[in-house]
Amino acid sequence: MNHREKCDTLHQLETLAETAKARNIADLFNQGDRASNFCVSAAGLFLDYSKQNINHHELALLNQQAQQVGLSEGIKAMFLGEKINNTENRAVLHTLLRAPAQVKQQVLGEQADEVAATELQMAKIVDDVCQGQMLSASGKTFSDVLVLGIGGSYYGIKVALTALSPFHCTGLKVHVLANVDGAAVQQKLDNLSAETTLVVVISKTFTTQETLLNASTVKCWMLDKCPQAQSIARQWIAVSTNIRAVTDFGIKQAHILPMWDWVGGRFSLWSAVGLPLALAIGNQHFAALKAGAYAMDQHFQQAAPEQNMPVIMALLGIWNRNFLACSSLAILPYDHSLRALPGYLQQLDMESNGKSVAKSGEKLSHATAPIVFGQEGTNGQHAFMQLMHQSDEVIPADFIVALQGASEHPEHHKVLVANCFGQSEALMQGKSLQQVVSELEQTALSADEIAALAPHKTMKGNNPSNTLLLPSTTPTSLGALLALYEHKIFVQGLVWQLNPFDQWGVELGKQLGKNILSAMEGQAQPGLSASSQALIAKFNHSERH
Repeated sequence: MNHREKCDTLHQLETLAETAKARNIADLFNQGDRASNFCVSAAGLFLDYSKQNINHHELALLNQQAQQVGLSEGIKAMFLGEKINNTENRAVLHTLLRAPAQVKQQVLGEQADEVAATELQMAKIVDDVCQGQMLSASGKTFSDVLVLGIGGSYYGIKVALTALSPFHCTGLKVHVLANVDGAAVQQKLDNLSAETTLVVVISKTFTTQETLLNASTVKCWMLDKCPQAQSIARQWIAVSTNIRAVTDFGIKQAHILPMWDWVGGRFSLWSAVGLPLALAIGNQHFAALKAGAYAMDQHFQQAAPEQNMPVIMALLGIWNRNFLACSSLAILPYDHSLRALPGYLQQLDMESNGKSVAKSGEKLSHATAPIVFGQEGTNGQHAFMQLMHQSDEVIPADFIVALQGASEHPEHHKVLVANCFGQSEALMQGKSLQQVVSELEQTALSADEIAALAPHKTMKGNNPSNTLLLPSTTPTSLGALLALYEHKIFVQGLVWQLNPFDQWGVELGKQLGKNILSAMEGQAQPGLSASSQALIAKFNHSERH
């Protein structure tokens, strides 16, 4: 497509968006069987997007725009292993880690053998720990696993451990420590026995400040509590590329699992980074998680755009963000086990697409990633959803719920699902002043009281939302759900013409954190602002007194 055709599509969308802003979503249901026509199934998941403020023509134009900037070619390039992470000159192949062996071989060639060997090593560690073949330095079986990591080495593990708690079957209790706050470290260690704790430290470079500080503290704790000479060598496992630094730390080489530069941190759950999860749910369930993700990968590659769930979700997000001027996205899982999902998606979405520079290096003229926030239902209804209902902000939402609950209390699950469906309906329908007045007229209130109260009970409505249904929250459905959001965010990055696989803003924060630590220790840092220097002085003064 030439530049003129791209501009024409964009102009049409901008014109249509002005009309869309003034229409009522509920009125769209008068135009044919909308509920049946605005839904799609994939990899066991069901998406209802009929409550979005969009019609078929607008969605078709969005897809046309995506194809004009190379959507189909971009999807193929990722799965074929082309170096689409252009700022770091890397391929993006986390999807290969959940693909069959023959697919790995086709793309990776000889390196597929290394991946297969790592998968076997992971599975053997899980079996050996669970079967008592791998013991602590004092000869005891492990009761707990302490995971040290941060960012991508934390969020994926955390969300999956929480979501799949009913599938924890090995008897091991897995604890994840990311926060460098000493109080968080102490809280973890107070509840662990050094003699029966297996430590997994995850750091690609083995230089991440927070992870290494936590690792050093935990190492000192373990040597103090169980001073056997082999405690670090026998009770620690590392996932890293820096073999020398890991062995210098005291971890033996046989306990090092590799990472590859074609797997970004926030997409690394499928790699050896997922070992702690496998230690909790077992190899069979971990394989099911990968199988669910692979099923979504297949759908993403094979389904036509108009029936492609990740593509549809991506285009809806672009419509809301760029054309309807919605700056936020609420993630609302009505599932206690998915309570960590909003935090995971904050990193996945905002770290990937929270950028204002194109892959070419030019400044982008359009908005990119939304501000992602959320909470489990029904708690969110009694907190921030008040703003969604009655402020002037239009905040698109993803409602996520399982059709089958995981507890022995079916009535609770029915009420939970009813609240989920009810909130999406309420956000769309709203309540007009006329409706409120009509309801209040059925009460004993006077006309003056009704006139005073009615404006406070109106709700704007017209808030767009998706509803994602899982059959139940299982390893397979969770794998499909996580892969869905990975691909959605990738598609948006393609359309926004940025690189979703680097994170230079994160790197700057790390660098300045080290500079300030040096300043606290008395080393001059001339680039620091007067504000930071004054704050450092106050901190140092408090330490001395």
